[in-house]
Amino acid sequence: MKENQELKLVELLSKNAHLSSSDLAMALNEDEKDVVQTVARLEKEGVLLGYHTLVNWDKTKAERVVAMIQVNVSPEREFGYDRIARSIYQYPEVDTMYLMSGTSEFIVMVHGRTMQEIAHFVGSKLACIPAVTGTSTSFLLKQYKVSGEIFDDLKTEEERLLVTP
Repeated sequence: MKENQELKLVELLSKNAHLSSSDLAMALNEDEKDVVQTVARLEKEGVLLGYHTLVNWDKTKAERVVAMIQVNVSPEREFGYDRIARSIYQYPEVDTMYLMSGTSEFIVMVHGRTMQEIAHFVGSKLACIPAVTGTSTSFLLKQYKVSGEIFDDLKTEEERLLVTP
């Protein structure tokens, strides 16, 4: 499969990982066997790392708190930020982590059942890493749009306003 077709394949899967190999082959105008082989190769190469479901946790009864933690660190000679990042992202509480430009070096997304659980993680694990010089924790209050999907019910409210006098 050509490189531009591979990129289209990756884009299709990133938008809907539930597509079957036959649907992908049809959308790409490729042989289904080639699509299956390409997907397997991309998984082996680490291009495709996982297939996820986007969940609106606010509509479930799950106890779930999400925090975004800005982490300031001092980079290590010879290693920069990579070893520090590894010492942070290895914790199971860490869902997502980015190296950033701006006021802090890392943004770390953490999931827990309660705010106290996340506070305990920050105080007893994250802040104790020698290179960490400071943290700032913000708790997620409401999701409006995630990965291109709108979570907010505002559209429904706007439609209701259109029919009211």
